[in-house]
Amino acid sequence: MSTRNDKLEPIEPSSARELFLQHKTTGCAEKTVQSYTYRTEHFIRWCDENEIENMNELTGRDLQEYRLWRQKDGNLKKITLNQQMSTIRVFLKWCGSIEAVPADLYEKVMVPRVRPQDERNDETLDSDVAEEILDYLSTYQYASREHAVFALLWETGIRIGAANSLDVGDVDTDEERINLVHRPEQGTQLKNGTDGERPVAISSELARMFEDYIEMTREEVTDEHGRRPFITTTQGRMVRTTMRRLVYRVTAPCFRGKSCPDCTEGAEGKCGKSVSPHAIRRGSITHFLSQDVPVEIVGDRMNVSRDVLDKHYDKRTKEVKLEQRRGYLDKI
Repeated sequence: MSTRNDKLEPIEPSSARELFLQHKTTGCAEKTVQSYTYRTEHFIRWCDENEIENMNELTGRDLQEYRLWRQKDGNLKKITLNQQMSTIRVFLKWCGSIEAVPADLYEKVMVPRVRPQDERNDETLDSDVAEEILDYLSTYQYASREHAVFALLWETGIRIGAANSLDVGDVDTDEERINLVHRPEQGTQLKNGTDGERPVAISSELARMFEDYIEMTREEVTDEHGRRPFITTTQGRMVRTTMRRLVYRVTAPCFRGKSCPDCTEGAEGKCGKSVSPHAIRRGSITHFLSQDVPVEIVGDRMNVSRDVLDKHYDKRTKEVKLEQRRGYLDKI
């Protein structure tokens, strides 16, 4: 059922977006709201550039022009464009419910179809490169903030949100483990909520380095909830954005003095050859699987289901899997 244009109530795009995000805050996880915030931000920018001051004016042709603009502006992969246009569809469907746009306008949003192979992100940190980075950090920046963050992410394979949630008290160097705890009321969350809570074993070497990091490097600060965060800056708990930038910097070849002829640092200081925190997680999982650690154990340690692990994280080649199967069969 369509809403006639003369029944629409004028509203600026930015105001509609603000109301939409407030609505989503009441029923969605914080990370979901963050995704909505980021993806709708570009739509508001496009409206500003095209002098669209009233949501009532939007047409199906405008939405097609926005899709083409967003793909070119962000140089987006198909899966990313799919996600962003799906969000715009949700936004416009909600706008229709408050008579900001025709009720059926959202149906005119063209969301590109994504094949299964397009859903996979193959960016993975190779174990040889990870060891090279660890050797460099151990030699030249031992127990630094960079060393602590990278070694934590590589050895445990945890998500960056889990690393951000750690307090000093969660790092048990005597028992050689870290404890992941979901504390949304105190400012930190695990992706899978309380289902993501678990102890994770760490090596003796990592435990000793963490002791030195806490003693020599960690800023003795508390966050706004009075907690003692493990990874800190002078301002308190290191936020995820800063942690992500640290990973980009540490994984760039030029960070460890290697030749990087086509390196171009963008606004976020990201070298073209650096990788994201999730690429470390993907590489860590692949490394454990390549070392013949059973899939069930890897899944429990990294808090990921077998299906998701197979689809998104296991980057072993068919040849590696073949040789591993052969090794088991030879023992029969």
